[in-house]
Amino acid sequence: MKSAYKKMFGASLMAAALGLSLTPPAALAATPAAKAAAKAPKRYTIEQFMATVSVGGASFSADEKRILFSSNVTGIFNVYSVAVGGGEPVALTKSTTESHYAVGYFPDDDRVLFTRDQGGNEQNHLYVRELDGSEKDLTPGDKLKASFAGWSGDLSAFYVSSNERDPRFFDIYRYDAKTYARTLVYKNDTGMSAGAISRDGRWMALGKTNTTSDSDVYLYDTQTQTSKHITAHQGVASYGAATFDPASKRLLLTTNDGSEFSRLIAYDLASGQVSDLEKADWDIVYSDYSRDGRFRVTGVNVDASIQPRIRENEKDMVLPKLPEGELRGVSFSKSGGKMAFYVNGDRSPNNLFVHDFASKKTTQLSRSMSKEIDPNDLVEARIVRFKSFDGMVVPSVYYLPKEASPTHKVPAVLLVHGGPGGQTMRGYNALAQYLANHGYAVLGINNRGSSGYGKSFYTADDGKHGREPLWDCIEAKTYLASTGVIDHERIGIMGGSYGGYMTLAALAFRPEAFKVGVDIFGVSNWLRTLESIPPYWESFRKALYQEIGDPVKDKDFLIATSPLFHAKEIRKPLMVIQGANDPRVIKPESDEIVEAVKKNGVPVQYLVFPDEGHGFAKKKNQIEANRQIKEFLDKYLLPTSK
Repeated sequence: MKSAYKKMFGASLMAAALGLSLTPPAALAATPAAKAAAKAPKRYTIEQFMATVSVGGASFSADEKRILFSSNVTGIFNVYSVAVGGGEPVALTKSTTESHYAVGYFPDDDRVLFTRDQGGNEQNHLYVRELDGSEKDLTPGDKLKASFAGWSGDLSAFYVSSNERDPRFFDIYRYDAKTYARTLVYKNDTGMSAGAISRDGRWMALGKTNTTSDSDVYLYDTQTQTSKHITAHQGVASYGAATFDPASKRLLLTTNDGSEFSRLIAYDLASGQVSDLEKADWDIVYSDYSRDGRFRVTGVNVDASIQPRIRENEKDMVLPKLPEGELRGVSFSKSGGKMAFYVNGDRSPNNLFVHDFASKKTTQLSRSMSKEIDPNDLVEARIVRFKSFDGMVVPSVYYLPKEASPTHKVPAVLLVHGGPGGQTMRGYNALAQYLANHGYAVLGINNRGSSGYGKSFYTADDGKHGREPLWDCIEAKTYLASTGVIDHERIGIMGGSYGGYMTLAALAFRPEAFKVGVDIFGVSNWLRTLESIPPYWESFRKALYQEIGDPVKDKDFLIATSPLFHAKEIRKPLMVIQGANDPRVIKPESDEIVEAVKKNGVPVQYLVFPDEGHGFAKKKNQIEANRQIKEFLDKYLLPTSK
């Protein structure tokens, strides 16, 4: 919960305090890639890159012989099932127009839950695929958003959140697994966020957002329909519900109360006593139990990588030997006899595996990388750090082309994540690898306000958007230029959502800094964006105003930090990409900045996808967007464009 409300438009500790060291320019210049001009790798087309398949989700069938997952192998996400022993996946949905995402198998038969929206409008409904292959909308209606909220402890029912009654708030319904008859479990009239539900069905954790960095948890009793505040605290602290234990006796919470990083604590439902359960030197971001209660998986955000800890009967479990990469998306079969998970690396996209505890056999079920791409031609990302204008240490994820050297300096792109409050993570990034493969260095900056680096760093951007976080980006350019392998005259800036805002802000408020900008559905006018946010953001509207600015009280500040009102200052080439159905950053945000910048006589390239929203789900659109981004960068950042 700590960062969930700052990642809407996506998402101070010094290095000594973290026990980390800076990566000085000299150290980068001395790397093998930088000592002498290395041979350039084989170049791949965007079509070859996008032949890579994206897969996600993992749910075991009732007989534990198959796994349900989502894949875009056809160019659009659909729901598939694959045998745990391997083999060809079977398509259970076959849409050619709307992305379908797997939720899970029913626990006692082969029915399947899945979700989809319409053209990226984020008005998701929950569907069931019946045994005969027909589908049923479990949440019918217009202009509503619904999502799966978990199974009951006895597996006879499941929970669904929906804002059909009041578009501002999400209620919780209990659906009978056989008849789909539903009952209202929690009526939300106060703007709480319903979270974990105990397996006995009595308790529900409710989250209350105070600010983007301060939150509370209430315990709701479904029998008495009363709630109790269980996280009273002083000062700024974030509390979030992780899960109830299998016996429905304890609620596990994450909190950074009294510390920089979030730890895991346990609240005893009977006595109200709180005890520490697990901690790390970084943020604990989630923890959950297997259905049989034998395993508990905890995720720790370690320097831009989510590292899972798996405990069996509360003892550390030895993981099976795996390919190089990061373990993600761990789930267990109902009996606890099998574990599904993904492995993802900088040079390898998600691949699905299943491990059988009885036979100790691990089977790879997907091979996602394009067969035409040799992973050795891709680059391994590195974590680098630099000091910003005020001494604050800024961590970043760095992709350096293999051919970069002091005698062969390369152009660079600063990549700004969404949010505010998001984080650039390690792992496979198709766009970053595509650009690096074609000779561009990519620096994924985690400017102040990013998640993952402690409470002080996270709150360091509050009320300062368009200023200090932007100045971190300017210092990132200086850092790149100082490495000795980057041409300081050929550095651009690019980002999506809040990162798109940062791109526009850089071009408008520091027009001398970057040679080009690529804005992907970024905010240009904070006044309009904050007034047009979706109704279901109501529960954290005030927190968003506190973070960025109140459209009424802070009107002058928002005008001063909105690029649209300063578009006359933009003098560098600009590319803008927008989904027509985006409910977060609506299309006029892009339309008007494009129109305004064109009046300056500045080259502007505008690409609109009529069938996308806040993010591009269809592979054909991803291909077109990435192709045009590279062509735009080539035009203005290659040596002939100097």
